[in-house]
Amino acid sequence: MPALALVRRTLKTTALAAALSATLALPAFAQTTVKAVLYSPLRLLDPVANGGYVTQNHAYMIYDTLFALDANQKVQPQMVEKWEVSPDNKVYKFTLRPGLKWHDGTPVKAEDCVASIKRWAEVDKMGQVMMSFMKEMKATGDSSFEMVFETANGLVLPALSKPRAAAYMMQKRIVDATPATQPVKEHIGSGPFRFVTAEFKPGVQVVYEKNKDYVPRKEPASWLAGSKQANVDRVVWLSMPDHVTTVNALLNGEIDYMELVPYDLLPMVEGKPNIKVDTVDNTGQLTFFRFNFSQPPFNNKAMRQAAIASIDRGAIMKALVGNPKYYRACGSIYGCSNSSFTSNAGAEVLPSFDAAKAQAVTKQAGYNGPPLVILQPTDVAVLAPQPLVIAQSLRKAGWKVDLQSSDFQTFMTRRVNAGPVDKGGWNMFHTNLGTLDLADPIRALPVATNGAKAWNGWPDFADIEELRQKFARTPDLEEQKRIAGQIQKRVLEEGVMVPAGQFFLPTAFRTSLQNVVYAPIPVFWGMSKPAQN
Repeated sequence: MPALALVRRTLKTTALAAALSATLALPAFAQTTVKAVLYSPLRLLDPVANGGYVTQNHAYMIYDTLFALDANQKVQPQMVEKWEVSPDNKVYKFTLRPGLKWHDGTPVKAEDCVASIKRWAEVDKMGQVMMSFMKEMKATGDSSFEMVFETANGLVLPALSKPRAAAYMMQKRIVDATPATQPVKEHIGSGPFRFVTAEFKPGVQVVYEKNKDYVPRKEPASWLAGSKQANVDRVVWLSMPDHVTTVNALLNGEIDYMELVPYDLLPMVEGKPNIKVDTVDNTGQLTFFRFNFSQPPFNNKAMRQAAIASIDRGAIMKALVGNPKYYRACGSIYGCSNSSFTSNAGAEVLPSFDAAKAQAVTKQAGYNGPPLVILQPTDVAVLAPQPLVIAQSLRKAGWKVDLQSSDFQTFMTRRVNAGPVDKGGWNMFHTNLGTLDLADPIRALPVATNGAKAWNGWPDFADIEELRQKFARTPDLEEQKRIAGQIQKRVLEEGVMVPAGQFFLPTAFRTSLQNVVYAPIPVFWGMSKPAQN
């Protein structure tokens, strides 16, 4: 569940005071400092122990990755200088670039990378599958290591280059001392910025300084690949109490960058001098609904298909976003902008909404109550509208609905309850995920159908799991596409996840920031800003 709590409207004067005092506390000597407000304050620092989006954003500031995706979604080497793959796809050999250093001045070694991959793979789903095929991984020199697999597969480069929940490289001594489920206590990377521990105030301020020892790649910056040259001295992430305050700070030049602007506040910044508004992250979010397969009535396929026919997906997108500039119809479980596996497979089970036809299908399925319990978090604006539209559509088709509203934390707690509704369970909920987290059948958490081990909703379909394993073992992209299409068709037929559409979140920044790198992560390398006193 992406932490899109940027749209929670809470006013905390203490946080405002802290943010302003943090701004005033910045050094007064001439330097280039970029001040930014991200969608959520940073509190947790280890991207392996915590998968939150803002923690991942932090990781890209101070850590580096072996591979990365460029703007064309192609895998490019990052810390790696060269690599080779055996003809049978069972042996991968990697050589690191020369000159890589940790922020404490010590050289990056292959043994650091081996240790980092092992720790990351303990908790990362794609990493776990990759490691399940592996026979051995070891350093073969200070700057070289290899992976040997029992089973050929197509996961190695996709796993090591995926943008979210990435395999960030850390020092071996730190990794060895810290289980993957516990946060590291030292934050030493080899990336373009250094983390300033002394100035970190959890939830209020985080400060980064340019890593002057960083050796960037020669290729130009492209998405998360290429040069990561830091062209500013400091980057400061600040917390603000609400989005109106943040927008005003941007307009007044008190901050330079606002990661996500709520749709209803766009008129405050669009067309204003010195402000640029754009979709810096063009990958977007997929909004979709989920059934509880463990409880009636949605342990019945006919009921699920009737409910799908009874929901107006177009109305969901209009209510959620409104402005068609920022959303699109999308029926692919992999999203519709950045995946090699996007297709129309199974689209026939996602009909346009027709109340009369929906009533007939619902009657044929045999629904006669009790009311469906649908969960609605009311304090997150990108999650609150969807359940309202779903409830309205279902009622038009003859369903009874019990819309149960709560705050986001209560929603998250209740969502894990697989029990009947009279014991705190549920029948449906709606959520959003970044399309990068859905880009293939392995990393897409909602696509798993292994029963009690699956994501909230607990679908159980052995044939889909077999197809996912087949996908993972297939090194050929065209064959992977064919299998991914089969998976999508089965997922939509069974209603494992039902996409309503895809939406995009606008970013705003001052035009004094030049060469802003457009990427799915807010990155601060590449950009420049005039020096200031």
